[in-house]
Amino acid sequence: MKDSSMTDGSRRTFIAGLGTAGTGLVLGAFTPLLRAAPAKPNAKSALIVVDVQNCFVTGGTLAVKGGEEVVPVINKLAGVFENVVVTQDWHTPGHVSFASAHKGKKPFETTKLGYGNQVLWPDHCVQGTPDASLHKDLALPKAQVIIRKGFHQDTDSYSAFTEADGKTSTGLAAYLKARGINSVYVCGLATDFCVSWTALDARKAGFKAAVIEDACRGIDLNGSLKAAWAQMTKAGVTRIQSSDLVA
Repeated sequence: MKDSSMTDGSRRTFIAGLGTAGTGLVLGAFTPLLRAAPAKPNAKSALIVVDVQNCFVTGGTLAVKGGEEVVPVINKLAGVFENVVVTQDWHTPGHVSFASAHKGKKPFETTKLGYGNQVLWPDHCVQGTPDASLHKDLALPKAQVIIRKGFHQDTDSYSAFTEADGKTSTGLAAYLKARGINSVYVCGLATDFCVSWTALDARKAGFKAAVIEDACRGIDLNGSLKAAWAQMTKAGVTRIQSSDLVA
């Protein structure tokens, strides 16, 4: 069956288009969507908690409005999953995705790299700094693995599965398949970037995928949140709420 997820090229085009927009970060409004009732998590399901780091919450270097509000929701969700995976943005100093690494460039502008257009971000989530640490209130005692991404100096990485060049694997797909896991539930920060890319790549790798909307917050940059949901829906990603899984 033909894969309906966003292609690597179209995702790069989508991201590039955002870079010319305004730079205000706002919480995307939740929009009701008709959906099939999701299956309850089981031994073949995994919760992927994306980038709930100091960087992306209030006071961080790339704060998502209301980012810290996902923490208690995620903590509650984690209790119903046997398998939990955590991701961290983990950039080198002077990373290629930082505007400061490109003379004359400002955050949220774009530049052309070997793998396509790249949005340039403020310096954020630098390896070993408090900014890159997981939020102190995140309680995930059953977390089994941490996927660190974006640590290659010359390549950005939004997805927990594949870096922005579209070919460098993080190894997560192989790990999950070796464990017999066939479905993933994605939450965290931010909905329209690392969460959506993770969900799309999960589908591309053959997993069933759902995004838990109220356990995420978005950077709604010039319509990026609406566009991300449209791409995820097209790819067969289910859009659910935490109440679908926990009381």
